[in-house]
Amino acid sequence: MLTQLRQDHANMARMLHVLQLKQKALVAGERPNFQLVREVVDYILDYMEGFTIPLERICSERLRTLVPECRELTERLSRDYQALKPRLMRLSNDIDMILMDAVVPMDRFAEDLKAYLDAHRAYLRDERELLFPLIRDHFDDQDLELLAQALPEDAAAKLERLQEAYPELYAELCETEEPAA
Repeated sequence: MLTQLRQDHANMARMLHVLQLKQKALVAGERPNFQLVREVVDYILDYMEGFTIPLERICSERLRTLVPECRELTERLSRDYQALKPRLMRLSNDIDMILMDAVVPMDRFAEDLKAYLDAHRAYLRDERELLFPLIRDHFDDQDLELLAQALPEDAAAKLERLQEAYPELYAELCETEEPAA
């Protein structure tokens, strides 16, 4: 179960790395492939709604029952994660405008993208360093089974759907090394 969570983290880190490469290109004065940026943002938004938010709720509720003193941590992590969505929605709206050839200040877009990336990476780090150890130390087999049921169906099917729905993104992910944690 924790192996699957770590794999999902690694996949999200790759997504964020792809966005970071596009952000750096933008800062360097290049025009990145905004359609690919659109695909990454759409994928992350779908992933948040369909997977992470329900899983985070299950983990937080169970941890607060098992380890009441972790309430502050789980609430902070939940707030931090919820705060990512408005940032991502703003980026999504800006990408729509860019793809429609509307004037969007690229320096502001690059700053917003960097701020989002920094916030999402900080959340992943906190989850990896603070939440995963709590899960490992306090969840029993039944708790892990509940989490397993909340995970998306097997990764191979998910990657296949990703390849079909977002072919450019899938190709870029295959070429992207997993970033250092």
